[in-house]
Amino acid sequence: MRIGFRRPVATTAKTVATTTRAARRRRVQHPVRSTVTLAAVVGLVATVAIPAFAAVRGETAEAQTLQQVAASNAQSLVVGSEAAPAALDRSGFTATTPEEIQKKKDQEAAEKAAAEALARRLSAASSTASSSSSSTYSDPIPLVAPGSGLVRRPLMSFNNFGTPYAGHRGTDYMVGGGTPIYSVADGTVVASSESGPGWGVYVKVAHNINGVNVTSLYAHMTYGTRAVQVGDTVSAGQLLGQVGDTGRAFGTHLHLEIVVDGTYVNAENWLVTNGA
Repeated sequence: MRIGFRRPVATTAKTVATTTRAARRRRVQHPVRSTVTLAAVVGLVATVAIPAFAAVRGETAEAQTLQQVAASNAQSLVVGSEAAPAALDRSGFTATTPEEIQKKKDQEAAEKAAAEALARRLSAASSTASSSSSSTYSDPIPLVAPGSGLVRRPLMSFNNFGTPYAGHRGTDYMVGGGTPIYSVADGTVVASSESGPGWGVYVKVAHNINGVNVTSLYAHMTYGTRAVQVGDTVSAGQLLGQVGDTGRAFGTHLHLEIVVDGTYVNAENWLVTNGA
């Protein structure tokens, strides 16, 4: 009896070849599947993780912002017991009730009326000063002295004459400061000064009385009271200024000089002679 047997070499080689090819196919397929599976897993994880991560970050940022605000507020907090009382500035408030509005209107009306009254008083005082110059008296100084003759007295009244002395060319009428001084006749102002040589504040007027040339000089007036300037035409009895003691004077008085055709004459005698 013939015992049969397989050819181990051939069978084994074929089997090995087949097994080798199958293994190669498995090795090729397995990495591909692994790669695809890994990518799917990573994508799934990213899909779930990214929104959660963003939400966590948003909550964290918001929490930090609230903490910062709370910290800022805490830094500006002032304890009531330590706060210094601040004075209220009521000028910053406005009236909101009818009573407050009416009170405000009444106050504004009163202020306006007071301002208008003050303006009227100032206007009246300015008009009086411009027409009659300033005065130490409460009553306005008259513009024209009483009388109707060509020659007037320079003062409405006086106390007494000053004592004459050598070289004194005028007549002194002793009278209180601020007494009005008037022109003795019609004429033209030829000198008007606040600082005359020895005369102090003075005014000089040139006259022509019945064809006679006369000049009259009024000295020692009060500063700022001259009512006329050089070139002004004046009338008999017109206000020139006020009595004072400026220049070389002892006590308040009017120093009056009268010159007729170039010659000094006694002022009082000349006034009496010409009917003043």
